[in-house]
Amino acid sequence: MGIFDFLSGQFIDVIEWTADTRDTLVWRFEREGHEIKYGAKLTVREGQAAVFVHEGQLADVFTPGLYMLETNNMPIMTSLQHWDHGFRSPFKSEVYFVSTARFTDLKWGTKNPIMLRDPEFGPLRLRAFGTYSIKVTDPGLFLTEIVGTDGEFTRDEVSFQIRNIIVQEASRALASSGIPALDMAANTGELGGLVAEAIQPTIAEYGLTIPELYIENISLPPAVEKALDARTSRGIAGNLDDHMKWKAAEAMGKGGTAGDAMGAGMGAGLGMAMGHAMGAQGPWGAAPAQAQAAAAQSTPPPPPVEHVWHIAENGQSHGPYSKARLGRMATEGGLTRDTLVWTAGQDGWKPAGEVTELAQLFTVMPPPPPPPPPA
Repeated sequence: MGIFDFLSGQFIDVIEWTADTRDTLVWRFEREGHEIKYGAKLTVREGQAAVFVHEGQLADVFTPGLYMLETNNMPIMTSLQHWDHGFRSPFKSEVYFVSTARFTDLKWGTKNPIMLRDPEFGPLRLRAFGTYSIKVTDPGLFLTEIVGTDGEFTRDEVSFQIRNIIVQEASRALASSGIPALDMAANTGELGGLVAEAIQPTIAEYGLTIPELYIENISLPPAVEKALDARTSRGIAGNLDDHMKWKAAEAMGKGGTAGDAMGAGMGAGLGMAMGHAMGAQGPWGAAPAQAQAAAAQSTPPPPPVEHVWHIAENGQSHGPYSKARLGRMATEGGLTRDTLVWTAGQDGWKPAGEVTELAQLFTVMPPPPPPPPPA
């Protein structure tokens, strides 16, 4: 090898990053002990930034473009090296390429249930999960605060910390939203925006931003889901007679005969009815009085759901309160006809005197006091 071949191997003419990896955030240009010579070409492509680190100090940051490494476009490096009148000799510097593209489809989710007070169900536990994306906005800050001297830094290495921040703020947003659990599915977009806005100041300290954050699902505990499914099934069944007719029609639609349809759709209902009737009769065919009373008694309807109410005063809301509690407040003067109240299913805030269920609290007057005892 000639001396000129050896010297040419010591200098790097082109500095660039052409890897097509989809999960690398930062990649260090491997010099292998070579020096960067004066006038070398630096190529920074779209979606990249090049950060020069000289002797452990953050030097110049280059945005997309083609650069000739000279004193006129390396002001910080020039001041660090005291190149007041230009330079011609090679220099050593670490070059980190930072991806400024958007990294999408990152997952987040709550490890433990979120405890909150639901207006309809009371104390409740929820779980939530979704996706988010990240983007480097300040390559120099991201390199110094997160990456350090790591030669190849991937998105998985920073996503763990970001997930913890998202879960913390998501738990706080869900617990303080005041939105009923059954209505949260219709408000996931708004809740996701609140979470993204809340975590943005913390993420900005890392040189990052979160362009998108989505809440894909908010789930209830299995016991609550089972109770809701049972309640939904009762509502779908509706009238028992109509349900049996539908079952019979379904059996006929599958190719069965009329007798099969009657047996499939109505046999169970008729069998239960006949069994109750025969069991209720005595040995002489007459039903005892107690059996007749039991047969005549129908299944009681489910108890009505008691509403809970929120009160708005001086621009703030507090509650929820039961109707009995509002009655005591009305007696004590803490609740008037003009007090604004709201409950689940009501269209906006209304004065208490205009709500039918609460208007009676103001019409009940105590009886006149007894006359004074005779002197």
